[in-house]
Amino acid sequence: MSKSLPYSVKDVHYDNAKFRHRSFFKVITQTLFTSDMKRECVSYSTGKFLGLFMIFGLACLILTHASKTPSATDGLSKGLETNEEHKVVTDVGVRFKKLLRRAPRLPPRLSGNEKVSSGIFTGKPNEHDEEKWKARQRNVKEAFIHAWSGYKKSAMGYDELLPLSMQGFDGLGGLGATVVDSLDTAMIMGLEEVVSEAGSWIESNLLERISQKGDVNLFETTIRVLGGLLSAYHLSGGDQDMNLANTGPKPTIYLEIAKNLADRLLSAFTSSPTPIPYSDVLLKNSSAHPAHNLLSSTSEVSTLQLEFNYLSAISGDPKYKTEGMKVFAHFKTLPKVEGLVPIYISPHSGEFIGQEIRLGSRGDSYYEYLIKVRLQLRSIQDGNFTYLYDMYEEAMRGVRHLLVQKTVPNELVFVGELPGGSKGSFSPKMDHLVCFLPGTLALGATKGITKEKAMKDNLLTIEDFENLKLAEDLAKTCFEMYSVTSTGLAPEIAYFHTKDFYEDGLGGGNQSSEYVNDIIIKFNDRHNLLRPETVESLFVLYRITQDPKYREWGWQIFQSFEKYTKVDSGGYTSLNDVTTLPPQRRDKMETFFLGETLKYLYLLFGDSSVIPLDKFVFNTEAHPFPIKDAIYLEGGSFMMKGTM
Repeated sequence: MSKSLPYSVKDVHYDNAKFRHRSFFKVITQTLFTSDMKRECVSYSTGKFLGLFMIFGLACLILTHASKTPSATDGLSKGLETNEEHKVVTDVGVRFKKLLRRAPRLPPRLSGNEKVSSGIFTGKPNEHDEEKWKARQRNVKEAFIHAWSGYKKSAMGYDELLPLSMQGFDGLGGLGATVVDSLDTAMIMGLEEVVSEAGSWIESNLLERISQKGDVNLFETTIRVLGGLLSAYHLSGGDQDMNLANTGPKPTIYLEIAKNLADRLLSAFTSSPTPIPYSDVLLKNSSAHPAHNLLSSTSEVSTLQLEFNYLSAISGDPKYKTEGMKVFAHFKTLPKVEGLVPIYISPHSGEFIGQEIRLGSRGDSYYEYLIKVRLQLRSIQDGNFTYLYDMYEEAMRGVRHLLVQKTVPNELVFVGELPGGSKGSFSPKMDHLVCFLPGTLALGATKGITKEKAMKDNLLTIEDFENLKLAEDLAKTCFEMYSVTSTGLAPEIAYFHTKDFYEDGLGGGNQSSEYVNDIIIKFNDRHNLLRPETVESLFVLYRITQDPKYREWGWQIFQSFEKYTKVDSGGYTSLNDVTTLPPQRRDKMETFFLGETLKYLYLLFGDSSVIPLDKFVFNTEAHPFPIKDAIYLEGGSFMMKGTM
């Protein structure tokens, strides 16, 4: 167990323990053969021994007398009367065994917070609770319809909606990103009209757009557009084991468009002199080039593999998986700081550039995809992908050792940054993006099954328990980043009061918050972009721990979105400052609000059997892909055996 954890894990040992019944013989022999007892028995005289024997006999008589007290069932059966003497002897033996048996091992006494965070909630919700969460899930569905209606009315076919000015905006290459990003959310919600509208637009327009458009970012296009198409393919029945769409195009339409797009995106890999792809692709002529600073973001080049792997699986063409997995194979060879990596890498040299380490922007989803890709490929027999899990475990140990600290005065756990690498000073800064980490830690610990089942089957290591504890502590901090503000919505970036850092007068505005002196929000960081990372982690933690507090936290966040970001004419908007009332609005609805934020809230409030975490893996844009039982055949082709 790591000695560097900044919080108590005294309950870890109990969680792994089992109650083991000791036999009467074992209790006697263990007691008699301890060194202290042997010394005492040797020192006893015969007189003392006889005295103890008499006391023992007297105790037996008392117990025998007590056992003869009539019961309510005496005389109901003559058979019982004839066996009375045997019953007395048996009762005496049982009572004597109870006297000698050691007390069972009890869990340690926990504080109030620990009782909540370490508990396992096995009881089924009552009928009232089920109706409450169904109603709240309907509220989320209505929010999605409101967001989609605003987009359809003012920005259909554009990447994003500007809800205040009621117009569209192409900020992601002009591929209609909101349409594709929203489609599988509508399928999951059972919104057939939206599925039909979005599907029809994709079938009629997207292939032409792909063939005519210019520069797009490899990462953003892969996770939003390619990921959305692949998820829509599966959810509409493409794998013949699930169909949530009764309207819209045939699944093969989504697959053919996905292949066309991916073939063009592959130029980012094939044009680079190293396994690290270029960051930008010119779609119309399938060429690629590096960013203006000649660098690629670490997270961007390592957050393509789920999508390319799944496309290879369903198309039968291994080229997508081959190119994507070269990146991780290369990362395996590079030097790291306790498993942590800098946020920039050169596609020309294949080496990391700079020393800045963080789990926020440009670093975040590298760690997320280490564990998710390993889960996706765990059933493939062609090669050894365990190195992904080894890299993930090493990185999480590095996080606990180098990046985790606690606030002053209330000891919130947070993940900071190392601006100068391992030799640089620690920064108590945490992006909202880091709030993906609680869900990733929980997923890595149980592999998607509930904590209760994982413990019952003895599947959790001590390190898994450490990561689960850290996940719950970080989720608490992420939620408090919301509750500490006047609007109940989190800022884009927060700093934390530590023994080495504090800035006065930069609170969140909610003076009733217990953590108003722990969280610092600088003026340039007070905006909110409708981000999904916190509700994503609440969804995963609820599924894994079954703790209802994560649902309640999610409901509070949703209510704040409804109160302060909803635009009457349609859509939802980002905010400029979450610490003031009324908040100034920013006039932009990101695609991920429909593709991620509302999807995770809907799933959080719904039945856990829908898109189960042990059978699906979500890409970083919340598009679910099935985990397949697959055999990778010689020559590079796949043979699918169905879902796990």
